[in-house]
Amino acid sequence: MPFTTLLIDDEPLAITRLRRLLGKFEDTFDIVGEAHNGAEGLDLVEKLRPDLLFLDIEMPLLTGFEMLARLTYMPMVIFATAYDQYAIKAFEENSVDYLLKPIEAERLQKTVEKLQKFTKNEQNEVNPFNQNLLQLLDQLKPKKELHAVSVKFGEKILLIPLQDIGFFEAEDKYVFLVNKEGQKYLTSYTIATLEEKLPEHFVRVSRSTVVNSHHIKEIQKHFDGKFILTLTDKKSTKITSGQSFADNIKRLTEL
Repeated sequence: MPFTTLLIDDEPLAITRLRRLLGKFEDTFDIVGEAHNGAEGLDLVEKLRPDLLFLDIEMPLLTGFEMLARLTYMPMVIFATAYDQYAIKAFEENSVDYLLKPIEAERLQKTVEKLQKFTKNEQNEVNPFNQNLLQLLDQLKPKKELHAVSVKFGEKILLIPLQDIGFFEAEDKYVFLVNKEGQKYLTSYTIATLEEKLPEHFVRVSRSTVVNSHHIKEIQKHFDGKFILTLTDKKSTKITSGQSFADNIKRLTEL
Protein backbone atom coordinates (compact mmCIF):
# COMPACT_ATOMS: atom_id res chain seq x y z
CA MET A 1 0.00 0.00 0.00
CA PRO A 2 1.36 3.47 -0.85
CA PHE A 3 1.90 6.07 1.85
CA THR A 4 -0.81 8.72 2.00
CA THR A 5 1.22 11.86 1.40
CA LEU A 6 0.73 15.58 1.99
CA LEU A 7 2.82 18.26 0.24
CA ILE A 8 3.44 21.45 2.23
CA ASP A 9 5.33 24.26 0.49
CA ASP A 10 4.67 27.96 -0.10
CA GLU A 11 6.09 27.81 -3.66
CA PRO A 12 3.50 26.60 -6.21
CA LEU A 13 6.20 25.69 -8.72
CA ALA A 14 7.97 23.56 -6.12
CA ILE A 15 4.76 21.63 -5.42
CA THR A 16 4.11 21.18 -9.14
CA ARG A 17 7.61 19.80 -9.67
CA LEU A 18 7.32 17.53 -6.63
CA ARG A 19 3.96 16.16 -7.80
CA ARG A 20 5.51 15.33 -11.16
CA LEU A 21 8.48 13.56 -9.58
CA LEU A 22 6.33 11.62 -7.11
CA GLY A 23 4.00 10.56 -9.94
CA LYS A 24 6.74 8.17 -11.09
CA PHE A 25 6.44 6.31 -7.79
CA GLU A 26 2.69 5.62 -7.59
CA ASP A 27 3.31 2.43 -5.67
CA THR A 28 4.99 4.44 -2.90
CA PHE A 29 3.11 7.75 -2.70
CA ASP A 30 -0.62 8.52 -2.68
CA ILE A 31 -0.85 12.33 -2.68
CA VAL A 32 -3.96 13.27 -0.72
CA GLY A 33 -3.53 17.04 -0.52
CA GLU A 34 -1.29 20.08 -0.48
CA ALA A 35 -0.88 23.17 1.67
CA HIS A 36 0.81 26.47 0.90
CA ASN A 37 1.83 27.72 4.34
CA GLY A 38 2.46 26.33 7.81
CA ALA A 39 -0.94 27.24 9.24
CA GLU A 40 -2.78 25.63 6.35
CA GLY A 41 -0.51 22.60 6.65
CA LEU A 42 -1.27 22.27 10.36
CA ASP A 43 -5.02 22.15 9.71
CA LEU A 44 -4.66 19.71 6.85
CA VAL A 45 -2.41 17.29 8.73
CA GLU A 46 -4.81 17.19 11.67
CA LYS A 47 -7.76 16.67 9.32
CA LEU A 48 -6.29 14.08 6.93
CA ARG A 49 -3.75 12.40 9.27
CA PRO A 50 -1.48 11.35 6.39
CA ASP A 51 1.29 8.78 6.67
CA LEU A 52 3.92 11.10 5.26
CA LEU A 53 4.76 14.79 4.75
CA PHE A 54 7.01 16.49 2.24
CA LEU A 55 7.65 19.66 4.20
CA ASP A 56 9.37 22.95 3.44
CA ILE A 57 10.98 24.76 6.39
CA GLU A 58 10.77 28.49 5.63
CA MET A 59 7.10 29.33 5.08
CA PRO A 60 4.74 32.18 5.98
CA LEU A 61 2.51 32.13 9.08
CA LEU A 62 4.24 29.09 10.57
CA THR A 63 7.63 27.62 9.68
CA GLY A 64 7.90 23.89 9.12
CA PHE A 65 9.44 23.52 12.57
CA GLU A 66 6.70 25.56 14.25
CA MET A 67 4.01 23.58 12.45
CA LEU A 68 5.46 20.25 13.56
CA ALA A 69 5.75 21.44 17.15
CA ARG A 70 1.99 22.12 17.24
CA LEU A 71 0.81 18.82 15.79
CA THR A 72 -1.08 16.37 17.95
CA TYR A 73 -0.46 13.66 15.32
CA MET A 74 3.06 13.11 13.95
CA PRO A 75 3.43 11.63 10.45
CA MET A 76 6.73 10.61 8.94
CA VAL A 77 8.54 13.68 7.58
CA ILE A 78 10.73 14.36 4.56
CA PHE A 79 12.12 17.88 4.56
CA ALA A 80 12.28 19.52 1.14
CA THR A 81 13.88 22.96 1.21
CA ALA A 82 16.29 25.29 -0.55
CA TYR A 83 17.88 26.34 2.74
CA ASP A 84 20.99 24.26 3.16
CA GLN A 85 22.22 26.21 6.20
CA TYR A 86 20.13 23.93 8.35
CA ALA A 87 21.82 20.94 9.96
CA ILE A 88 21.54 18.56 7.03
CA LYS A 89 23.21 15.67 8.81
CA ALA A 90 20.91 16.05 11.82
CA PHE A 91 17.81 15.98 9.65
CA GLU A 92 19.01 13.04 7.63
CA GLU A 93 19.36 11.17 10.91
CA ASN A 94 16.18 12.42 12.59
CA SER A 95 13.68 12.53 9.74
CA VAL A 96 13.08 10.09 6.93
CA ASP A 97 15.14 12.30 4.64
CA TYR A 98 16.25 15.83 3.79
CA LEU A 99 16.05 16.94 0.16
CA LEU A 100 17.59 20.13 -1.21
CA LYS A 101 15.72 21.99 -3.94
CA PRO A 102 15.63 21.60 -6.82
CA ILE A 103 14.93 17.96 -6.04
CA GLU A 104 16.46 15.55 -8.52
CA ALA A 105 14.84 12.28 -9.53
CA GLU A 106 17.99 10.29 -8.68
CA ARG A 107 18.04 11.70 -5.15
CA LEU A 108 14.32 11.00 -4.70
CA GLN A 109 14.96 7.37 -5.65
CA LYS A 110 17.15 7.04 -2.53
CA THR A 111 14.29 8.43 -0.43
CA VAL A 112 11.95 5.82 -1.87
CA GLU A 113 14.43 3.10 -0.95
CA LYS A 114 14.44 4.35 2.65
CA LEU A 115 10.67 4.34 2.79
CA GLN A 116 10.46 0.80 1.49
CA LYS A 117 11.97 -0.35 4.78
CA PHE A 118 8.69 0.48 6.48
CA THR A 119 5.35 -1.25 6.14
CA LYS A 120 2.17 0.68 6.84
CA ASN A 121 1.79 -1.07 10.20
CA GLU A 122 5.30 -0.06 11.23
CA GLN A 123 4.65 3.53 10.19
CA ASN A 124 1.48 3.77 12.24
CA GLU A 125 3.40 2.81 15.37
CA VAL A 126 5.80 5.18 17.13
CA ASN A 127 8.81 4.55 14.90
CA PRO A 128 12.35 5.78 15.60
CA PHE A 129 12.10 8.55 13.02
CA ASN A 130 9.11 10.08 14.84
CA GLN A 131 10.81 9.77 18.22
CA ASN A 132 14.05 11.30 17.00
CA LEU A 133 12.24 14.11 15.20
CA LEU A 134 10.32 15.07 18.33
CA GLN A 135 13.57 15.10 20.31
CA LEU A 136 15.23 17.25 17.64
CA LEU A 137 12.36 19.74 17.66
CA ASP A 138 12.64 20.00 21.42
CA GLN A 139 16.34 20.76 21.10
CA LEU A 140 15.61 23.49 18.54
CA LYS A 141 13.14 25.29 20.78
CA PRO A 142 14.58 28.46 22.26
CA LYS A 143 15.36 27.81 25.89
CA LYS A 144 14.02 30.33 28.39
CA GLU A 145 16.94 31.20 30.62
CA LEU A 146 16.82 33.06 33.88
CA HIS A 147 18.66 36.38 34.01
CA ALA A 148 17.81 37.14 37.62
CA VAL A 149 16.19 35.25 40.49
CA SER A 150 13.35 36.78 42.47
CA VAL A 151 13.33 36.25 46.25
CA LYS A 152 11.14 37.51 49.07
CA PHE A 153 12.78 39.83 51.59
CA GLY A 154 10.26 40.91 54.20
CA GLU A 155 7.50 42.74 52.35
CA LYS A 156 9.70 43.25 49.29
CA ILE A 157 10.62 41.13 46.31
CA LEU A 158 14.28 41.38 45.35
CA LEU A 159 15.73 40.51 41.95
CA ILE A 160 19.18 39.00 42.38
CA PRO A 161 21.28 39.17 39.18
CA LEU A 162 22.87 35.87 38.23
CA GLN A 163 26.38 37.33 38.37
CA ASP A 164 25.86 38.04 42.08
CA ILE A 165 24.87 34.44 42.91
CA GLY A 166 27.52 32.08 44.24
CA PHE A 167 25.44 28.92 44.49
CA PHE A 168 22.03 27.37 45.16
CA GLU A 169 21.58 24.77 47.86
CA ALA A 170 18.65 22.54 48.78
CA GLU A 171 17.85 21.95 52.43
CA ASP A 172 14.99 19.55 53.07
CA LYS A 173 12.14 20.80 50.82
CA TYR A 174 13.56 24.29 50.32
CA VAL A 175 16.15 25.75 47.94
CA PHE A 176 18.24 28.71 49.03
CA LEU A 177 20.25 31.19 47.00
CA VAL A 178 23.57 32.35 48.45
CA ASN A 179 25.08 35.49 46.96
CA LYS A 180 28.74 36.43 46.76
CA GLU A 181 28.41 38.37 50.04
CA GLY A 182 27.29 35.19 51.78
CA GLN A 183 23.68 36.35 52.20
CA LYS A 184 21.09 33.59 51.99
CA TYR A 185 17.61 33.86 50.46
CA LEU A 186 14.76 31.38 50.07
CA THR A 187 13.71 30.76 46.45
CA SER A 188 10.63 29.17 44.91
CA TYR A 189 12.61 26.92 42.53
CA THR A 190 13.61 23.28 42.73
CA ILE A 191 17.18 22.22 42.00
CA ALA A 192 15.97 20.37 38.88
CA THR A 193 14.23 23.49 37.54
CA LEU A 194 17.28 25.64 38.16
CA GLU A 195 19.48 23.13 36.37
CA GLU A 196 17.20 23.39 33.33
CA LYS A 197 16.78 27.18 33.25
CA LEU A 198 20.17 28.50 34.33
CA PRO A 199 22.96 29.24 31.81
CA GLU A 200 25.69 26.66 31.25
CA HIS A 201 28.15 28.25 33.66
CA PHE A 202 25.87 27.18 36.52
CA VAL A 203 26.90 23.59 37.19
CA ARG A 204 25.17 21.00 39.30
CA VAL A 205 27.85 19.51 41.54
CA SER A 206 25.71 17.37 43.86
CA ARG A 207 22.10 16.32 44.37
CA SER A 208 21.54 19.44 46.47
CA THR A 209 23.89 22.08 45.00
CA VAL A 210 24.22 24.15 41.81
CA VAL A 211 27.32 26.37 41.67
CA ASN A 212 28.09 29.46 39.59
CA SER A 213 31.39 28.39 38.02
CA HIS A 214 32.39 32.05 37.60
CA HIS A 215 32.78 32.13 41.38
CA ILE A 216 34.96 29.04 41.73
CA LYS A 217 38.44 30.00 42.94
CA GLU A 218 39.96 26.57 43.46
CA ILE A 219 39.19 22.93 42.78
CA GLN A 220 40.83 20.21 44.81
CA LYS A 221 40.55 16.48 44.12
CA HIS A 222 38.97 14.55 46.97
CA PHE A 223 38.57 10.80 47.58
CA ASP A 224 36.07 8.55 45.81
CA GLY A 225 36.06 10.73 42.71
CA LYS A 226 34.77 13.78 44.56
CA PHE A 227 36.06 17.36 44.42
CA ILE A 228 36.22 20.21 46.92
CA LEU A 229 35.31 23.56 45.39
CA THR A 230 36.46 26.78 47.05
CA LEU A 231 34.43 29.84 46.05
CA THR A 232 35.43 33.49 45.78
CA ASP A 233 32.86 34.78 48.29
CA LYS A 234 33.83 36.51 51.54
CA LYS A 235 33.62 33.26 53.48
CA SER A 236 35.69 31.28 50.93
CA THR A 237 32.89 28.71 51.01
CA LYS A 238 33.95 25.11 50.41
CA ILE A 239 31.55 22.74 48.65
CA THR A 240 32.10 19.01 48.26
CA SER A 241 30.82 17.58 45.01
CA GLY A 242 28.80 14.39 44.77
CA GLN A 243 30.52 11.34 43.33
CA SER A 244 28.01 10.94 40.50
CA PHE A 245 28.49 14.58 39.44
CA ALA A 246 32.25 14.40 38.95
CA ASP A 247 31.92 14.42 35.16
CA ASN A 248 30.21 17.84 35.32
CA ILE A 249 33.24 19.31 37.03
CA LYS A 250 35.70 17.50 34.73
CA ARG A 251 33.95 18.91 31.68
CA LEU A 252 33.97 22.35 33.20
CA THR A 253 37.67 22.34 34.03
CA GLU A 254 38.89 19.92 31.33
CA LEU A 255 40.53 17.82 34.04
